[in-house]
Amino acid sequence: MPCLAVIDFETTGATPAQGARATEVAICLLEGGRIVDRFASLMNTGVRIPSFITQLTGITNEMLAAAPPADAVMREAAAFVGSRPMVAHNAAFDRQFWRSELAHCGLAADHDFACTLLLSRRLYPDVPNHKLGTLAQWFDLPVSGRAHRALADAEVAAHLLARMQRDLEKRHDCSEVNAALLMALQRTPLAQVRAFLQQFSPVPGR
Repeated sequence: MPCLAVIDFETTGATPAQGARATEVAICLLEGGRIVDRFASLMNTGVRIPSFITQLTGITNEMLAAAPPADAVMREAAAFVGSRPMVAHNAAFDRQFWRSELAHCGLAADHDFACTLLLSRRLYPDVPNHKLGTLAQWFDLPVSGRAHRALADAEVAAHLLARMQRDLEKRHDCSEVNAALLMALQRTPLAQVRAFLQQFSPVPGR
């Protein structure tokens, strides 16, 4: 399977449009169903963290004061990802911060993003909900740290993606689960998912 970059951000708020900035970024490279490399760093953007965000993530303003500048972190993160397609859980959130933080550095961010949240809704409709923590418990995925820290969440999302890739290969005979297939699946309306997946099944008698 091709290498995909699974990313997670921790931030000061919900959207860059309202002035939120990233506080931490983590990226796991997933290849052949395994995490083969990791990048993670706090980043100092000069924006203070609201107290409720500190309660959620454990990241404090004192921690960010000692962190490297966001510009340096994002340049390193962009080099680490390269041109690889990207994946995130609730990718709409992480994609906007990826683009915004790279824009602050003067760098382009034209990467494709697949979304494990959208994919889980299509592949696992019987799960009680599609939060990352729920899916981790449902599939007994490895968890290496506290939720709402970037590396721990990126690793869980990568393990979830690996599970999806295996299920698509074994249950639906998808020979190559690449970014193009994942993005086509996540755009497929729920009512049409079965028909979408049936196209990969072998024709009886052949």
